[in-house]
Formats: sequence, structure tokens, C-alpha cells
Amino acid sequence: MEFLVNGGRLAEQRTGCIVVGVYEGRKLLPSAMELDAASGQALSEALSRGDLEGDIGTTLLLTRIPNAPCERVLLVGLGPEREFVESSYHTALCAATRTLCTTGAGDATLCVNELSVNDRDGAWKIEQAVLAVADGMYRFDELKSEPRKRKHALEKVVFHVADRSQASVARSAVDRAVAIAAGMTLAKDLGNLPANICTPTYLAEQARALGSEHGFEVTILDQRDIEKLGMNAFLAVAGGSRQPPKLIAMEYRGGAGAARPVVLVGKGITFDTGGVDIKSASEMEEMKFDKCGAASVFGALRAAALMKLPLDVIGVIPAAENMPDGNAMKPGDVVTTMSGQTVEILDTDSEGRLALCDALTYAEKYEPAVLVDVATLTGAIVRALGEIATGVFSNSDALAREVLEAGDSAWDRAWHMPLWHEYQDTFKSNIADFANVGPGGDSAITAACFLSRFARRYPWVHLDIAGTASKSGEDKGATGRPVALLAHFLAGRAAT
Repeated sequence: MEFLVNGGRLAEQRTGCIVVGVYEGRKLLPSAMELDAASGQALSEALSRGDLEGDIGTTLLLTRIPNAPCERVLLVGLGPEREFVESSYHTALCAATRTLCTTGAGDATLCVNELSVNDRDGAWKIEQAVLAVADGMYRFDELKSEPRKRKHALEKVVFHVADRSQASVARSAVDRAVAIAAGMTLAKDLGNLPANICTPTYLAEQARALGSEHGFEVTILDQRDIEKLGMNAFLAVAGGSRQPPKLIAMEYRGGAGAARPVVLVGKGITFDTGGVDIKSASEMEEMKFDKCGAASVFGALRAAALMKLPLDVIGVIPAAENMPDGNAMKPGDVVTTMSGQTVEILDTDSEGRLALCDALTYAEKYEPAVLVDVATLTGAIVRALGEIATGVFSNSDALAREVLEAGDSAWDRAWHMPLWHEYQDTFKSNIADFANVGPGGDSAITAACFLSRFARRYPWVHLDIAGTASKSGEDKGATGRPVALLAHFLAGRAAT
């Protein structure tokens, strides 16, 4: 897919389709009014017949428009003008993309800069439009024996900018969005791959490929290396699987060592059965998405490299399977972590924090300026925030605000959750330093408190993406979140 920026008179644009908006009550936007005037009120006549009222997400495709060089005009309903907000903008863009994919248009021109979206600037609107189109065009069908083929694929999208002085800003926004979209696509592909293909070894191979593509260093530690480091919590997770664990480290050195690096740690459980505390069979196939934290770190590194950020970014991924087996960890087992702290394993299905805690200790070697861990960690965060927001926990309020602002800028939103000292008493153990869960079972806050005990030597933020990393049901699949949030966070860090 190619994304371009163009100016000039809209009525003179030669394109497969021009996409313009219509507010509720059949109110045309300026671009639509320009086309309407040039075509002898062809748009107004179509609306007067009641074919489109302007309800949010509705569309009307017009062909053979008089006096217009474009082949088609797509009218997209925007809903009530006073209620048009960011989510409305996304709904309209998704509807437009779905309709465009049903046409024979090889290219399309979108008029998005004229829309007023809660005071968002043109760069934001262009970036979100690129991401929405890329998401609408995404298909994961490489494992099908006969992948779906489009007779006429949309290959180019042009963003019309009436004010030529804004063209350079729009082009920069396109470049940034294309990089983020590429990162999100990688994260989706890795997240969607089944566990019999995407094993810890496969993730390690993909890390080497990414490093080779973008010129950064990749280190892979195998089981023997992990044992020498004393990462016994991580090894306990992998104990029941025939797939050997891998600790993956990717080093993007865009800042050439000018400052301490940002470290991203991603949970890479390629499949999670729950171990001995096995999950129910219902929807267990979705546990392939338990590696989406790792996938988002892959995606963020790709985006950083494509944006050529002047920043050092390290990605660390503990990759393993959590399976039941004669050698699997058992409830009541006690392990000594790389940090020297001992953990009583009360729940083998709370394995992500066991893999992450040793990775957080390993990351100390990089002396991070800040560390962000990303994990599909708890069902509790889904019950708390649903599928809208990622949960944010941090030992630094300033860092948490930085992440939240990045999420708002990227429209990949997050919500700050408490990490108060009082919560630290919820997972005591009388035979180890502490347990991996509290007496009441799993909790997003308890899980974050557990991780915080291994992140005391640097500013740290934990992103629980269990509700946002994937979708269930008819639209089942990885979302690519929070790659956009991470990309904006890294770009902000690079700019300071």
C-alpha cells in the first residue's frame, strides 16, 4: 500500500475514488460541496433521494459523476456534527475502507484534514487515517491453502490537503504512520501465528531476521545459558514443554550510546495451557495470543528503526511454552529467581510474571534510563478495563504520565492503575520470600506488585495488555496494540 499527499482543486483529481464526509442531516463538508458544485449538484440529488442520511459509518458509492475526472465518489456518514469525536473518526474511516475494498478502485483520495476532531491537528488525522486503512486492509491468510485474492486491490491512498502549506506536515505524518503500521503488522502476524509454528525457537529466528533487516545486534540465550544465569523462575515456566526456552535480546542503537537506553521487555509465552493448573478447554486456542507482549516489542523495534529514531532501544523477550508434563512446575514449588529472591508457586497459570521477573533482572545489565514491560498478564485487567484501555502500573508517576500521554497521542489509550504499598502485603508466603499470587487468586494489581519487586533499580512501567492485544469472536485476531503507544513513547523520548 502506498500513501501520498496531494493538494490542488479536488474537482480536478484523477483517481479511482474520492472519499468525502456527510454529517447527519445530509450536511456536506467543504470538499463534498466542491465536488457537488462541479458536478451540477449530483451529490445533493443523491442525498435528496434519501439514499444516505449521514448516520455514522454508513456509506453511499456514486459512479459516473458528471464533469468529474474521478471514477467514483464515496460518501461516508459522520453522524451528528457536534458529537463527532475520535472514535467517530475511526468508525468512519473503517467504514470507508471496507467499502473501498469492495470496489474496483486501485487508488483513492481521502479528504480528512477538513474534519474537526476534538481539536486534533492535521498530523494526527493523517496518521490515524493511515493506520485505519492499513488495519482495514490487513489479512492473515498465509496459512490458507488458497489465500483470498482480490480482483482489484486498493494499492494507493492519497490524502487531499487543501492548504498547501500543510503538505510537508502531512507527509511527515504519513511517514511516521507507515512506520508504525509496519510495526503493527509484524506484531499482528506474530500474534496470529499458531503455537505449532511460532515456538520460542521461531521467535528467536524472527529476531535474527529483524536484526539483519534493520542492522541491529541480536543475542539469543539457550537453556544452558539461562541456567547459568540462575533464571530459575523462567526455567520453571518452560519445564513442562518439549520446546526449549529462549531469552532474546535485540539492540537498536539509534542513539549510538549518547544516553542510557530505553528497555522494552515483552512476555513471550508462545502458548499457555495454564500448566498443571490447566485452563478450561473453552477458547484455549486463544492462548497463542499470550505472546502478544513479545510481538509488540518486535513491532516497536521495527517502527523505531523505520523512523530512524536517534535513541538506543533494547528489546528483551523471555520466550517459552507453559505446558503440563512430568517435569512441569507444580503448585507449592519454590524457585530462586535470578535476583536471589525466592518465590512459592501457588498457581502455575500465573506464569507470565515468573518469566518476566527474571527478564527484568537480566535487563539491569543495560542500565536502562526507563524500562517498559508489556504483557498479556491477567484476566483481571480485562474485567477492570475491558477491551478499550491498557492497564498502566508504575513506580514513577512522571513516567506513567509520559506513557499515558503517548497513548493519547497515538489513540492507543491506557489507564493508570494503583500500585500502593498496601497491596504488597497480598501475596505473603510462610516458606518463601513471597508467592506468585495472593490468597484471593489472580489480580492485575497483585501481578504488578510482584513485578515491581524486580524493578527497583530503574524507573519502570508495566503495561497489562490482556484486554487490548487481541479480539475474540468473529473478528478473532491480534490487534497490534500497543505498538502505536510504544512508538509514540519512543519518539517522545528521542525528541528530548
